Amino acid sequence: MELLLALDFVTIPEAKETARELGNTIDILEIGTPVIIQEGLNAVREIRKEFPGLKIFADLKIMDAGKHETEIAIKAGADIISVLGAADNATIKASVDAAHKHNKLILVDMIALHDVPARAKEIGPFGADFMCVHTAADIQGSGNNPLKELQMINSAVRNTKIAVAGGIKLDTLPEIVKYNPAIIIVGSGITAQPDRYGVAAQMKAIINNHTTIRG
Repeated sequence: MELLLALDFVTIPEAKETARELGNTIDILEIGTPVIIQEGLNAVREIRKEFPGLKIFADLKIMDAGKHETEIAIKAGADIISVLGAADNATIKASVDAAHKHNKLILVDMIALHDVPARAKEIGPFGADFMCVHTAADIQGSGNNPLKELQMINSAVRNTKIAVAGGIKLDTLPEIVKYNPAIIIVGSGITAQPDRYGVAAQMKAIINNHTTIRG
């Protein structure tokens, strides 16, 4: 299991500062969709330039032009790129093919899908590296969380790694790790905390301890 830190509402200088502060507690740094909308893929370029060894996830949420948009992100320095599970099958396949051609990875974001297990079975053969169950930020305040969908997708998927995102915090992480997702995506559960480093370090310890016990 890897801990991915999602940066959604930051400037490029703030993203760099956070990467310096938390870099050794996380495995992957996400340049989130709001950052890319605001700053463009220059945000990925700047992080890659300053942190050449850091694994970077560009959360493009591709919906069309899969090959072209995936290749743009790869040229900017992304290691993992997201495409929406709601996209056409051809778009998902094009993103996967483009990423794998360059030895990069595709994460299919299953956000807002009404039947996640059914869609997961449909797109499983396309060869995506990850499928992500994702509770949207706009509905987290209503008590929604990704745990139920995580349980369902674990039963539906056999050959694709699972990622999970959506309101995960230190006190909910122990329940999440029981399902052994490959990537656990945390945003404000770290970035909005008074002791960001301490919380990130505790989360990483929980993940490492579970992995050690399971292994």
